[in-house]
Amino acid sequence: MIKYETMFILKPDLEEDAYTALVERFQGLIEAEGGEVTNVERMGRRKLAYEVKKKFREGYYVLINYKSEPHVTAELERNFKITDDVIRYLIVREEE
Repeated sequence: MIKYETMFILKPDLEEDAYTALVERFQGLIEAEGGEVTNVERMGRRKLAYEVKKKFREGYYVLINYKSEPHVTAELERNFKITDDVIRYLIVREEE
Protein backbone atom coordinates (compact mmCIF):
# COMPACT_ATOMS: atom_id res chain seq x y z
CA MET A 1 0.00 0.00 0.00
CA ILE A 2 1.06 3.58 -0.69
CA LYS A 3 0.82 6.41 1.86
CA TYR A 4 -1.21 9.47 0.82
CA GLU A 5 -2.05 12.82 2.38
CA THR A 6 -5.21 14.59 1.27
CA MET A 7 -6.31 18.08 2.20
CA PHE A 8 -9.65 19.45 1.14
CA ILE A 9 -11.56 22.65 1.83
CA LEU A 10 -15.33 22.70 2.27
CA LYS A 11 -17.69 25.65 1.82
CA PRO A 12 -17.81 27.93 4.88
CA ASP A 13 -21.62 28.17 4.94
CA LEU A 14 -22.12 24.48 5.78
CA GLU A 15 -23.92 23.47 8.95
CA GLU A 16 -21.89 21.47 11.48
CA ASP A 17 -23.88 18.30 10.68
CA ALA A 18 -23.22 18.60 6.94
CA TYR A 19 -19.52 19.28 7.56
CA THR A 20 -19.22 16.19 9.77
CA ALA A 21 -21.20 14.06 7.31
CA LEU A 22 -18.91 14.98 4.40
CA VAL A 23 -15.75 14.22 6.36
CA GLU A 24 -17.19 10.85 7.39
CA ARG A 25 -18.32 10.19 3.81
CA PHE A 26 -14.82 10.67 2.38
CA GLN A 27 -13.26 8.69 5.20
CA GLY A 28 -15.78 5.89 4.64
CA LEU A 29 -15.11 5.90 0.90
CA ILE A 30 -11.40 5.28 1.51
CA GLU A 31 -12.15 2.42 3.88
CA ALA A 32 -14.83 0.90 1.63
CA GLU A 33 -12.38 0.77 -1.27
CA GLY A 34 -9.83 -1.14 0.83
CA GLY A 35 -7.75 1.76 2.17
CA GLU A 36 -6.69 2.37 5.76
CA VAL A 37 -7.23 5.83 7.29
CA THR A 38 -4.38 6.61 9.69
CA ASN A 39 -5.26 10.19 10.69
CA VAL A 40 -8.11 12.67 10.28
CA GLU A 41 -7.42 16.24 11.34
CA ARG A 42 -10.33 18.67 11.25
CA MET A 43 -8.57 22.01 11.18
CA GLY A 44 -11.77 24.03 11.35
CA ARG A 45 -12.80 27.22 9.62
CA ARG A 46 -9.88 29.29 8.34
CA LYS A 47 -9.29 32.26 6.09
CA LEU A 48 -8.18 31.38 2.56
CA ALA A 49 -5.01 32.90 1.11
CA TYR A 50 -7.02 34.24 -1.83
CA GLU A 51 -10.63 34.40 -2.97
CA VAL A 52 -11.84 31.14 -4.54
CA LYS A 53 -14.59 30.86 -7.16
CA LYS A 54 -15.19 34.62 -6.86
CA LYS A 55 -17.05 34.33 -3.55
CA PHE A 56 -15.29 32.26 -0.89
CA ARG A 57 -12.81 33.90 1.49
CA GLU A 58 -13.02 31.20 4.19
CA GLY A 59 -13.46 27.44 4.30
CA TYR A 60 -13.37 24.35 6.50
CA TYR A 61 -9.99 22.63 6.20
CA VAL A 62 -9.67 18.85 6.63
CA LEU A 63 -6.50 16.73 6.41
CA ILE A 64 -6.69 12.95 5.95
CA ASN A 65 -3.68 10.62 5.95
CA TYR A 66 -4.25 7.12 4.62
CA LYS A 67 -2.69 4.06 3.01
CA SER A 68 -4.23 2.58 -0.12
CA GLU A 69 -3.80 1.37 -3.65
CA PRO A 70 -3.83 3.98 -6.47
CA HIS A 71 -7.40 3.19 -7.58
CA VAL A 72 -8.71 4.46 -4.22
CA THR A 73 -7.12 7.86 -4.83
CA ALA A 74 -8.72 8.04 -8.28
CA GLU A 75 -12.15 7.30 -6.79
CA LEU A 76 -11.63 9.87 -4.02
CA GLU A 77 -10.65 12.51 -6.58
CA ARG A 78 -13.73 11.70 -8.67
CA ASN A 79 -15.92 12.22 -5.60
CA PHE A 80 -14.23 15.53 -4.76
CA LYS A 81 -14.96 16.76 -8.29
CA ILE A 82 -18.68 15.92 -8.18
CA THR A 83 -19.30 17.20 -4.64
CA ASP A 84 -20.48 20.81 -4.81
CA ASP A 85 -19.47 21.56 -1.21
CA VAL A 86 -15.76 20.94 -1.91
CA ILE A 87 -14.01 24.18 -2.85
CA ARG A 88 -10.47 22.80 -3.33
CA TYR A 89 -8.58 19.57 -2.75
CA LEU A 90 -5.04 18.26 -3.01
CA ILE A 91 -3.86 14.65 -2.90
CA VAL A 92 -0.15 14.07 -2.31
CA ARG A 93 1.77 10.80 -2.24
CA GLU A 94 3.97 10.68 0.88
CA GLU A 95 7.59 9.59 0.73
CA GLU A 96 8.28 6.17 2.22
